[in-house]
Amino acid sequence: MLNTLAIGMPQGAEWIVIAALGLLIFGKRLPEVGRSLGKGIVEFKKGLKGVQDEVTQVDEDIDHQASKRLPDPAATVAEKPKFDPYTGKPMEEEKPKPKFDPYTGKPVEETTA
Repeated sequence: MLNTLAIGMPQGAEWIVIAALGLLIFGKRLPEVGRSLGKGIVEFKKGLKGVQDEVTQVDEDIDHQASKRLPDPAATVAEKPKFDPYTGKPMEEEKPKPKFDPYTGKPVEETTA
């Protein structure tokens, strides 16, 4: 089972050969190469973190702007629709019924239908 998970990975003797080749190629500079490789990895991680922080900040700014633009749900529920939802035609606004007859000035009796 262990061998099937590590197909293609170097085993014990192969690591010794790789280490010997590294020592022959880099020689006395091997600690210096290791330090520079470590510094490179640290800088790469810092760069990734910086990019991730920028993306997070932009995402938060977008969410903040969207929350400012959203209308108050309580205010929109109270408003009457200006268009008929079934036909899409503009709806006429209901005019308040007069309490007095405009010609005679006498109170108008409300009739229940």
